[in-house]
Amino acid sequence: MVRLFAHPADADRRRDHLPARRPGAHPALRGGDVPDLVRFGIVWLSSLVSGVGSSLTGFVLGVWVYQNTESTTLFALVMLSGLLPAILVGPFAGVIVDRFDRRRVLIISDCVVAVSTGVQALLLYNDALQVWHICLGSLVGAVCGTLHMTTYQAMTPLLIPERHLARANGLMQITVATQIAAPLAAGALLGAIGMTGVLVLDLVTFAIAVTTLLVVKLPASVVKAPGAGSAKAPLADLSYGWHYLRRRRDLMSLTLTFTAYNFCFAVAGVLVQPLILSFGSPAVLGALMFAGGSGVFLGGLVMGVWGGPKKRIRGMGVFMLLGSLFLVLHTVRPDPWVVAFAAAAFLFTLPVVQGSGNAVLQSGIEPDSLGRVLGTVHSIGGIASPFAYLLAGPLAEHVAGPLLQPDGALASSVGSLIGTGEGRGIAFVILADAVILLLVAVRVLFLREPAPKKTEEVPDAVATA
Repeated sequence: MVRLFAHPADADRRRDHLPARRPGAHPALRGGDVPDLVRFGIVWLSSLVSGVGSSLTGFVLGVWVYQNTESTTLFALVMLSGLLPAILVGPFAGVIVDRFDRRRVLIISDCVVAVSTGVQALLLYNDALQVWHICLGSLVGAVCGTLHMTTYQAMTPLLIPERHLARANGLMQITVATQIAAPLAAGALLGAIGMTGVLVLDLVTFAIAVTTLLVVKLPASVVKAPGAGSAKAPLADLSYGWHYLRRRRDLMSLTLTFTAYNFCFAVAGVLVQPLILSFGSPAVLGALMFAGGSGVFLGGLVMGVWGGPKKRIRGMGVFMLLGSLFLVLHTVRPDPWVVAFAAAAFLFTLPVVQGSGNAVLQSGIEPDSLGRVLGTVHSIGGIASPFAYLLAGPLAEHVAGPLLQPDGALASSVGSLIGTGEGRGIAFVILADAVILLLVAVRVLFLREPAPKKTEEVPDAVATA
């Protein structure tokens, strides 16, 4: 008989090693320690700086691919090479985060991506860079990025008191603002220091992040999971997050909600740039992307100050509902000012939704299970994005577009509301996306707040072969 999964008794042995916890105290803050928000802020800021550098690198390498190949297929391949691995590696990342020193995981993942970026910079400088190099670099970045994100989200509730979790997660969403606004900053940097210079700048930001992790002292209970060092039943660890979510139907419902939300967000994200270019110039696109990034940035700051709604699930539903209305506003007419406001307002809701949802997950999962469960949540939530990318474009171009030509079948009905002609098929798909998001929001409003975390660990499944 070969045991493939851990026995429930293993959970008892792991539980015996958990440090005592006084009521209401946070595991990283026992003994009357004051919550060290300053240390979290320093680490978060260094991660934000590194995220800015990575966003700039991703943008300029995408520009390089399109300029040198003029192939949208190869451009899409680069995007997928940075997306699919992040989905597949989630459970593996969770196991690593729950079993190894988390500071080392962060440092090693940063160093691996830095080496990859450095190699690409050398290849670019020597005029030897090829598309497959960039695809490989995107794959490495996606794997290490998933490790990085899972580690941070597993560490946050051990370093931050529960009442501040939504605030901290909202601030972490500011990284999305840097990704959206990267084209504007990268355009200026390309003229000043060139593509190789942008990649070297990214290496500097990695050095800042790694140095910060080496210098800032974090509590041992934050960087080392209670079950660290265990090499037992690796297959059980990989499937643990799935079994956990199946047992916790409240958290599974929240995870599926995130999946639906990610689908709606991805559809809007992949179509908004073609929508803007259907009536505006590349300069207008850059300005409106900056406006959208400003919305995320402001939303993250507001969450940092406000801390989010007290009823987190209900707050998610309300802000999803607002987001669906702002998506509708994208479609009413092809006006840069209208779309600029709609984009900023829609993306303002993102930190509230994501910050509140992540706080619910983190406060509802036992500390020694956080990595494995969050890794599974990331994989399930990320599944929707590739489908959104594959469906949105063809629907807008080959289905909705012809229907909303001046002589199309929907010209006299839907066309009377959102117009006809170039780009109106894209607007129609975004409008349908807004309706889906509205339905998701209504569903969320009827979800119950998840139960607080239990004191015992959910047992793994047992199987024999």
